[in-house]
Amino acid sequence: MDMSDALTRLLARRGTIVLDGAMATELEKRGVDTSGPLWSALAMRDAPDAVLDVHRAYFAAGADVATTNTYQANLDAYRRAGLSEDEAEGMVRQAVRLARRARDEHAATTGRHGLVAGSVGPYGAYLADGSEYTGAYTRTDEDFRAFHRPRLRLLTQAGVDVLALETMPQGPEIRALLGLLPEVAPGVPAWLSLSVRDDGAALRDGTPLEDVAAWARETPQLRLLGVNCTRPETATTALSLLGGLSSVPLVVYPNSGEEYDAEAKTWSTGSGGTGHGDDLLASKLPAWEALGARAVGGCCRTTPAQIRALAAAVGEPTA
Repeated sequence: MDMSDALTRLLARRGTIVLDGAMATELEKRGVDTSGPLWSALAMRDAPDAVLDVHRAYFAAGADVATTNTYQANLDAYRRAGLSEDEAEGMVRQAVRLARRARDEHAATTGRHGLVAGSVGPYGAYLADGSEYTGAYTRTDEDFRAFHRPRLRLLTQAGVDVLALETMPQGPEIRALLGLLPEVAPGVPAWLSLSVRDDGAALRDGTPLEDVAAWARETPQLRLLGVNCTRPETATTALSLLGGLSSVPLVVYPNSGEEYDAEAKTWSTGSGGTGHGDDLLASKLPAWEALGARAVGGCCRTTPAQIRALAAAVGEPTA
């Protein structure tokens, strides 16, 4: 095993690593307005202490990884909101600084050295119309590369340990992103997490998981492949399929079990919802690990309490 990067070393030391959970809903609990098209991406300017506090809460709960508040923080979206180029770039750098500060504080007090993952959301998130749940947008390969290149470069320069390419709903965008890694972030490990159909068998745009697994095998920087931002049950189904398609270890971090209505911009329990119980994620851990998951956590509307229960279920390092 190549032990040259921090993520690989952490995986070897921990066996299974624990990711953090939702950022936006935790910011809302701290009084931050996330109702605009930029969602939580202005909080680095308007409420940096709240962002820092959320990162601290997840580390205190037992998370090994802090994910930067940059899912929606792309330069095009900031420009559309009236920010200058310097201001937009500063927001991304600030997001990394806050996550690194929380990580370093936690290490200083506990001796546990976590990682910072740079969140890279899809083009569909920029559209701010729920397209990350449909994949119903079309751009050229170069369009996708031009969109993602600046944020990838900023995250890398700011010192993230790993790039989290997450909630990716369609094939052409994934191919463009994976192709950018050696150009923009050489040597930086990454994980790829998918937005899948409700049956868990394909991306939102219909791209078969077999295709994604093949692309993953061809990407040396990719350390983890998996699924996020879906119901826990759907995530488990997708993992069962991915595990048979790829030798790349798996990552999984589903939502709370509620369903998102992109038009109304509201959440509901839905027919397959499982609610907010603190053991929501921990109860799925045995199945996920049996399917090959090596990184587990939560996405939308999950909480530090759920991450605490998950971390307790994972237990202490295996080495």
